[in-house]
Amino acid sequence: MIRQHERLTPEERRGVYRAIYGRRDVRAEFLPAPIPDGVLARVLRAAHHAPSVGFMQPWNFLVVRDGAVRRAVREAFLRERDRAASLYDEPRRSVFLGLKLEGILDAPINLCVTCDPARGGPHVLGRSAVRETDVYSTCCAIQNFWLAARAEGVGVGWVSILQPGELKTILGIPEPVVIVAYLCVGYVSEFKETPDLARAGWRHRLPLEELVFEDRWGQWPSNLRAELATEGEDGP
Repeated sequence: MIRQHERLTPEERRGVYRAIYGRRDVRAEFLPAPIPDGVLARVLRAAHHAPSVGFMQPWNFLVVRDGAVRRAVREAFLRERDRAASLYDEPRRSVFLGLKLEGILDAPINLCVTCDPARGGPHVLGRSAVRETDVYSTCCAIQNFWLAARAEGVGVGWVSILQPGELKTILGIPEPVVIVAYLCVGYVSEFKETPDLARAGWRHRLPLEELVFEDRWGQWPSNLRAELATEGEDGP
């Protein structure tokens, strides 16, 4: 039984759900206002309190402020964006090129989140069957960072259109460290009601009730499915 003092109050619970449902992948709304060091430290501390397999804590956080470094990263992004555009046929290609997919120079801070697979030694508790759990753990840290940033009114945008090898060279990241995310971080003019890609018609959120199975793959839950199809009091 959960002790009463360990339960979240209704107001605290609503705050958690508001951060989850209000989180956005921000690209175009960054403001030039700097992020105070105290705020940045708080969201990094939240990231560092993420769960990790074997408590290995494989993450590092590389804060990028230098303009020259960020310009080099953006040039790398532009090269990879143009290559990625060739994967689409028209009119999809033009839609892709018209999307705002990064805020590398707009945001006051960039953050590269990495995973060190050697941390914890050759035998990490819980990683013997699934080696990739170090990267999965780092993703938990990124989500913690993102939600804490949202609670602080700070926007985050994930730039995935980058070649890891090129980014490693620019940032001087050694082997065998793995780059997991390159984030643009800053205060924003607004958090949109719906994700950018949904507004642009690129993709839409899938119905949750079609994604949840029970006991065996493809078997719908007997009672839960109706509840999944409706938004609760804490939903968007």
